[in-house]
Amino acid sequence: MSDYTITQICPSDKRANRLIDELLTTEGIRRDANLDYTCGMYDDDMNIIATGSCFGNTLRCMAVSHEHQGEGLMNSIVSHLIEVQFSRGNTHLFLYTKCDSARFFGNLGFYEIARINGQIVFMENKRTGFSGYLNTLEKQKEEAPRVAALVMNANPFTLGHQYLVEKAAAENDLLHLFIVSEDASLVPFAVRKKLVMEGTAHLKNIRYHDSGPYIISNATFPSYFQKDEQAVIESHAMLDLTIFARIAAALGITRRYVGEEPTSLVTGIYNQIMSDKLPENGIECIIVPRKESYGKAISASTVRMALKEENWKKLKELVPKTTFTYFQSPEAKPVIERIQSCADVIHY
Repeated sequence: MSDYTITQICPSDKRANRLIDELLTTEGIRRDANLDYTCGMYDDDMNIIATGSCFGNTLRCMAVSHEHQGEGLMNSIVSHLIEVQFSRGNTHLFLYTKCDSARFFGNLGFYEIARINGQIVFMENKRTGFSGYLNTLEKQKEEAPRVAALVMNANPFTLGHQYLVEKAAAENDLLHLFIVSEDASLVPFAVRKKLVMEGTAHLKNIRYHDSGPYIISNATFPSYFQKDEQAVIESHAMLDLTIFARIAAALGITRRYVGEEPTSLVTGIYNQIMSDKLPENGIECIIVPRKESYGKAISASTVRMALKEENWKKLKELVPKTTFTYFQSPEAKPVIERIQSCADVIHY
């Protein structure tokens, strides 16, 4: 291999970003929407012949020009990205890859967590990462006749979320509530967790869990080698359910509750796949119609819009007292300012 140069590519470098887009397109990859670091490898003529990116603690959008494959360039890209991640303090790393590339990354020290044949493989750089996580959950297992689960982002926690939790808690002896811990939402994880726990403190059969790195949100699931948006949704749902089935087995979960969202195509497809696939793993899927306010389904999007517009009267109608009290406190000011500065608060 020649002594090629790897360097960070800044968003302002239009030529380099154009070359990276061209390389990714040629290799059948779309640039992912969620990237916080990108590098490029230049040849002697200043053409980019390999690239890779990061987002959070994941490696993404890695490609080598077909004219230079077999030269070990991907090894150099991965090594560079790992150095960048370690310099950030991220030592537990993850990547998503095509099934036919999994063995290659296995040789670079990554281990398979889950796979959807013909679509995607989810990998990490710790041999016992996922198995260790499952062992930790197994130690928290409690025997009960009816054990259910909810996975909730709660951006922020609304009366709709509270209704869903109350229903699941009432219909089961034990409820495991997983709060999505990725900080990809307008309301930070620490705040979302606080509001969920305060808004459900009256329910005594709940066990709270941070989702950790194994339950992946819609916001950060990679799309760069999926052919279209439907394929992204389907592969995310399948991967999520594959992982969740193992989490459910560790905790003795036999039911999963989800909220219906009739206006969301993404959630509709996701819920349909969940309804089809969870029973195959002995898990009942219960889709709960949304709680309404004045004839309209309560959604976190509507709550964020009320905060953006400082419509306190509307906010009070949509959230529990605990959530409303928080947003009227000085502590919430930075969160409200973040929401108000965002152009689009309707989507995830």
